[in-house]
Amino acid sequence: MLLPTKGVSPERALLTVGSELLEELRSPMSVSALWERYSDRQRAAVRPRRITFDWFSLALASLYAMGLIDAFDDGRLRRAHVPQ
Repeated sequence: MLLPTKGVSPERALLTVGSELLEELRSPMSVSALWERYSDRQRAAVRPRRITFDWFSLALASLYAMGLIDAFDDGRLRRAHVPQ
């Protein structure tokens, strides 16, 4: 699921979806706001694809597990600072 497989296309792999979420997460926002922004992006794409909220949530959980996003106390998400 994290990487493309025979059953998961490269466009649906969690790393691909996660990278798109990081692009959209330019400023702190709620999960709902990020989902709306991501859904709008999907609808506007040349080749629209259907990513469900469940899959979106898995991508967020993967980003959190990798330490790439943080959550504020009020629930908003932000990109985590990753030392180089």
